[in-house]
Amino acid sequence: MPLKNTVKETGQVKNRPEVPLRALYKKTFGLEPESFEPLKADGSARQLFRMKDGGRSVIGAFGPDNMENRAFLEFSRHFRAEKLPVPEIYAADGAQGVYLEEDLGSTTLFEYLVSERKGGEIPPQVIGIYKKVLECLPRFQAQVGRGLDLKYCYPRASFDRQSIMWDLNYFKYYFLKLAKIPFNEQKLEDDFVRFTDFLLEAPADCFLYRDFQSRNIMLRDGEPWFIDYQGGRRGAPHYDVASLLYDGKADLPSETRTALMKTYVETAGLNLNAFMRHYHAFVYIRIMQAMGAYGLRGFYERKTHFLNSVPYAVRNIEWLLRNAQLEVKVPELTQCFKRIAASSYLRQFGKTRLGLTVRITSFSFKNGLPLDEKGHGGGFVFDCRALPNPGRYPEYAQQTGRDKPVIEFLKKEAAVTKFLENVFALTGISVENYLSRNFTSLIVNFGCTGGQHRSVYCAEALAARIKEKYGARVELTHREFPGSPLK
Repeated sequence: MPLKNTVKETGQVKNRPEVPLRALYKKTFGLEPESFEPLKADGSARQLFRMKDGGRSVIGAFGPDNMENRAFLEFSRHFRAEKLPVPEIYAADGAQGVYLEEDLGSTTLFEYLVSERKGGEIPPQVIGIYKKVLECLPRFQAQVGRGLDLKYCYPRASFDRQSIMWDLNYFKYYFLKLAKIPFNEQKLEDDFVRFTDFLLEAPADCFLYRDFQSRNIMLRDGEPWFIDYQGGRRGAPHYDVASLLYDGKADLPSETRTALMKTYVETAGLNLNAFMRHYHAFVYIRIMQAMGAYGLRGFYERKTHFLNSVPYAVRNIEWLLRNAQLEVKVPELTQCFKRIAASSYLRQFGKTRLGLTVRITSFSFKNGLPLDEKGHGGGFVFDCRALPNPGRYPEYAQQTGRDKPVIEFLKKEAAVTKFLENVFALTGISVENYLSRNFTSLIVNFGCTGGQHRSVYCAEALAARIKEKYGARVELTHREFPGSPLK
């Protein structure tokens, strides 16, 4: 039977949920719990406890919002009946706002990722769990067509215009304003309308889990189990994929995100091109919703540990600006994203080190300067045409600045040595500054007449220097060579 809307938010229950939880435990199992351990709180007002007697372990929950409790309990019962991996509900007392659920252990996907990860790469066993999670997601999403009663959705039955505008204004008031990111309010509101219209074009006939991220996925015996879907509603499939793969602190590499996204699309039987039309817009709306939460909990409520996720969100926005082209024009919102990406202040929270990538390119001036249309524009262009040119000698004409004879030729030239010393000094100032400010991208371009000898040699020399001295990641591209970039 559905729970009745009868929660009484008395001060006694709110401050001492132990009393009704112990009573419910005894009523359900016939024994008093021998231990009653508070669990770490999340961003919600719920309180969770691990309750044990003998070999039994149960999670006791108190939630002050009856509508949210009811959504979780009803969805849990439906998903369980559909044999989805969610906790069993043992008992609930709607009047007291408490319930007992299956204990799925203490290991979240996020904790497993952190424990197994070594450096920036994700181990194969972790990738395997992510694939299992994304292969399970379509089963949740299909429940809209399998009798899931959406009348229990809270606070909205669908991710509709109202829901989207709530998230956008959450981002505006709790993040942009509190982080002091300037914007033209009317232009931003106009962009919000266009952006919302674009999101609503996407097919929205799925169950949208809403908070489908690594801390809401438990691992038990190597298999994923799912919790915290009480905010679910009807919506588009893109949102949950974005929630998992752009989960800030999980910090998945872009190549991993792309591969896992394709795993989901294939499992769900979707057309990749059609899915991609709206995908990055849903990535943005998910990141904006998360940043609104960081701002509310961190800037406004002064729970500063929530701000530790901000640098990861900033880097995700920076990556999107560089790599994702939205099919809707939102100029003021885009300017807000660029200001966020350019902010030193927002990159300094916590002890997060995002890692600097120095993008070094050799090129020919005859073919124009390299462009960085989606980056922040920081960096250098060095003109190597004043240096001695090996290309004037027949024996070097068909070689490049990566070939030993050309390298030996340029090494002997005092002008080249002095030029590189100055390049190292100038770029070193920026590399050290960017590392201290947690910036993630610096661009250095070397140009010469043909883009074959001098610019290539200098680009290679700087790449080796930066790797050796700073340990920063380098992306090296010789633009005039077939098969570039070289990394």
